[in-house]
Amino acid sequence: MAQQKPTKVMKLYNRVTRLPYGNKIFSLMVSRMAPYFGTIRPLITELRPHYCECLIKKRRAVHNHIKTVHVIAICNGLEMAMGVMAEASIPSHLRWIPKGMSLDYTAKAGSDIRCVAEVKPEQWVEGDLLVPVTAYDDNDIVVVRGHIKLWISAKPPR
Repeated sequence: MAQQKPTKVMKLYNRVTRLPYGNKIFSLMVSRMAPYFGTIRPLITELRPHYCECLIKKRRAVHNHIKTVHVIAICNGLEMAMGVMAEASIPSHLRWIPKGMSLDYTAKAGSDIRCVAEVKPEQWVEGDLLVPVTAYDDNDIVVVRGHIKLWISAKPPR
């Protein structure tokens, strides 16, 4: 498979993260494009083609009634990791749209949460794509695991 040139998102990430607080600036930019992500104050800590990590800090605004990180906040973090990964990875002739999410809650989320989305390059083909997503606590214990289903289709001719 030929190496594709970097997407707009990957170019932006590479440029912005060279600056002081670059990951924070990049994360704010993404949150401005999709404002609902701002509610969790996400931080993209690592991005490369086919892989993204997003950090959610444990704070009162994302707590549930037992003072752990609410699973819906984690879902937002997983969706952000998946979306940024997809935008940084998808071949230029394709587009994506989410179709669903299936998750298992496997442990209490009592610390900061690291949300990860990762696919293999050869998975970017037309049709359904199940993107594995996993959320980890500070001890690398899986607190949420599942997948986000994407519909991958060809871009219409311009």
